[in-house]
Amino acid sequence: MVRNQLQPSRRAVLGGAALAALTAATGAGTANAAPTARTAAWPTEFPLPNGFLPEGITIGAKPYAYMGSRADGAVYRTDLRTGEGGFIHQGTTGSVAIGLKLDHDGLLYIAGGGGGSARVVDSRTGRLVATYQLTDSTGHFINDVILLGDRAWFTDSRDSVLYGIPRGHRGEIRSLPLSGDWVQTPDVNNANGIVSTPDGRGLIVVSSTPGKLYQVSLKTGRATEIALSGAADIANGDGLFRIGRTLYVVQNRLNLISVFGLDAKVRSATLRRTITDPRFDVPTTAARRGDRLYLVNARFTSPQTPDTTFNAVAVSL
Repeated sequence: MVRNQLQPSRRAVLGGAALAALTAATGAGTANAAPTARTAAWPTEFPLPNGFLPEGITIGAKPYAYMGSRADGAVYRTDLRTGEGGFIHQGTTGSVAIGLKLDHDGLLYIAGGGGGSARVVDSRTGRLVATYQLTDSTGHFINDVILLGDRAWFTDSRDSVLYGIPRGHRGEIRSLPLSGDWVQTPDVNNANGIVSTPDGRGLIVVSSTPGKLYQVSLKTGRATEIALSGAADIANGDGLFRIGRTLYVVQNRLNLISVFGLDAKVRSATLRRTITDPRFDVPTTAARRGDRLYLVNARFTSPQTPDTTFNAVAVSL
């Protein structure tokens, strides 16, 4: 394992409690400006490089979207005001970038997919800050990530374990085996999208197969299934995004976002509405800016070649 060699930041000194409170309030740990007449004129669709194979998207306090590549682990940044973009981190053969999240100190935490690793990249310089080998390089798939407290938490779609790495300072990897109601189905993607609970004390994880939501204790790893109302399941559940007690679930191959209302104890989720758009082409993850959700189209059902076109689209909340 290569550890992060950064010195403790001011954010780290202030402690994880303040971070948890902010994450709990926003659901993503990032600030977003309120919509204005100016932002309403921003493009609602922008292109990505041919063959990019996008999967994850994250947006911070500034109007930039960062997206990761399944082709080579590159990171591409787009200015949401213009739709223009460019690479901030070049990819390498054998590397992938699946889910990613941008921290307040400008660091990007990136899930490494089938290699069992996670990386930290400086979004300002594109420099690789740290690499963490979370688990074996085979038989695992590090899929998505959320920032909560003093750690970035990653899902492994092929194993019933979450992994936490330190944010912005030195520390060890924490493994959190899932127990309780969790059901691990072999040879398919299980744990996928992940967000914090509204109170910032736990996690919500979607299992793509068979399409269930779970609340997970950070202390014990015990997973409690969240009862669904208005929907039999959340098949093909991928990225999650939460605002207060409203949970957005991206169902990739269904070209759908299901919007659920969570009860106060996160024991049940009631389907309020669904969002779809003719521009959806297997969207995977979502990030918020103002009154919009931005999603990348992974196009899993299309040829995945160096000439395949890709894009990102925005829909109203």
